Amino acid sequence: MKRAFDLLAAAGMMVILGVPLIAIAVALRLKQGPNVLFKQQRIGRFGHPFDILKFRTMRPVKPGDSAITAGEGDLRVTPLGAVLRRFRIDEWPQLWNVLRGDMSLVGPRPEVPEFVDLSSPEWQLILKVRPGVTGPDALVFKDEGLLLAAAADPTSCYRQDILPKKMAVQSDYAQKHSFAGDLKVLFRTLGALRG
Repeated sequence: MKRAFDLLAAAGMMVILGVPLIAIAVALRLKQGPNVLFKQQRIGRFGHPFDILKFRTMRPVKPGDSAITAGEGDLRVTPLGAVLRRFRIDEWPQLWNVLRGDMSLVGPRPEVPEFVDLSSPEWQLILKVRPGVTGPDALVFKDEGLLLAAAADPTSCYRQDILPKKMAVQSDYAQKHSFAGDLKVLFRTLGALRG
């Protein structure tokens, strides 16, 4: 039932958002050059890697750049990118990840490989479910960028302070998730986006 809902909802949203998606892609093309989509490897269900899609909101990655973005104040974020990030519009291309089966609408937010320990029982539990475009951890840590922006070392702050708490929320979701619970997360996400 969850997968059928994901397919129907993601396809419907892509139709509804078709014109805005094209308009944003054109604006990014004009402002930032040809690469309007950002792809980054994340760890998905059962530990399988996949490329997550987002609208490009930052200058191209250079060697030595951190995998952590320190909020909208990160100097790598472009002016247009800051607007897309503020309203989570940069996440819309992940609807394609949902259609492909890489992601679900609701689930634990997927991590980059450097933060995932596939031998850990907690990670094995979390990775039993598809990662989500949104999830309980995304709601709890909706101001993560502000925390990272205030940290002297954003990567260490993420690894030592934020990630363990996120994983606790993700583990709880992996054990107790339900269709009704997913709907609540979707409605809470919409409420959070409205402010």
